Amino acid sequence: MAKWADLVAFVRSEYQVVDQTPDEISIYVEFEDERSQVIWLSHEVLDGKEDWVQIASPCGLAAKVNLPALLKEVGHTTVVGGVAIMGEHVVLRHALPLENLDINEFVDPLTLLAGTVDTLEEQFSGGDSF
Repeated sequence: MAKWADLVAFVRSEYQVVDQTPDEISIYVEFEDERSQVIWLSHEVLDGKEDWVQIASPCGLAAKVNLPALLKEVGHTTVVGGVAIMGEHVVLRHALPLENLDINEFVDPLTLLAGTVDTLEEQFSGGDSF
């Protein structure tokens, strides 16, 4: 998978798409415990030449989350992703280069990120808003 369009075609065939623009696609991931998570996939271009996909998902509103506790938890328990504030949300995000990307190199981090951010959301926001 070497192009954004290829990744989008795969995502559209395998996941429930919530929204799509030319450089972003949002999907809905459901878990066995009836919880769910919205995941934002964004096409990013590094240094004007390298295509990447950014995987991000919100776990709470920045104004309402105990950021030091969240950062400590992520530092101790998270393998995939880093915490950032995007707009008004605290998100867990990860990025991958599209060139020579194998499908498992996308699906595995996406699955790990979705499960982790859902757990963080429950722990730090006390619900299932995203």
